[in-house]
Amino acid sequence: MTATHPDKKVCVFCGSSFGKKAVYAEMATELGKAFASRNWGLVYGGGSTGIMGAVARACATSGGYVHGIIPEALITRERSDSETVNNKLKESIDNHDGSTPIPDSKEYGKTTLVKDMHTRKRLMGEESDAFIALPGGYGTLEELMEVVTWFQLNIHNKPIVVFNMDGFYDNFLKFIEDSIDNEFVSSKNGEIIKVCNTVEEVFQAIEEYKIPEGRFNLKWEST
Repeated sequence: MTATHPDKKVCVFCGSSFGKKAVYAEMATELGKAFASRNWGLVYGGGSTGIMGAVARACATSGGYVHGIIPEALITRERSDSETVNNKLKESIDNHDGSTPIPDSKEYGKTTLVKDMHTRKRLMGEESDAFIALPGGYGTLEELMEVVTWFQLNIHNKPIVVFNMDGFYDNFLKFIEDSIDNEFVSSKNGEIIKVCNTVEEVFQAIEEYKIPEGRFNLKWEST
């Protein structure tokens, strides 16, 4: 039976492709199973392809909580069951109020269909207690950097982890080091992202995350 009340929900950003190395899907699968075994919920981009699908499928089929959030425009690209999905929604998709549930799947948990990318990212962020970036392309990097920037601006204080599978993020981490050396990023804000190489390190980093000093002391509440 799929979990309905996870102890914690974590948003995972990752590619809708498998990438060049088999280790990416293997470690994504390991992570998904670990979510389920710890009763941690997975919030992700709603796709069934690539390592995105691998982590979701591993979690859901192990009895874990999975919530995918995907825009209408990406259904045909990131859902291998897109024909079935579209048939089920064809009468309501044009008139929904911004989010439509897709019937639960044993392989991918529940999926919410939204109108645009902004809604997708907002809902993913609102539902999650932490963020993890797995290997991916432009979209994954953009999602990661947005939540990092929001953390720096004091919009949220949720842990952010880069799962550096097989050194995938080494060059990105070098960019952060160079940004600190050139004084575009403070050394304290360089501590926002925690870097992990194994599944166990990922969970430990989230559980032990401490908010670094040096964030902008901004107030975003409406008055």
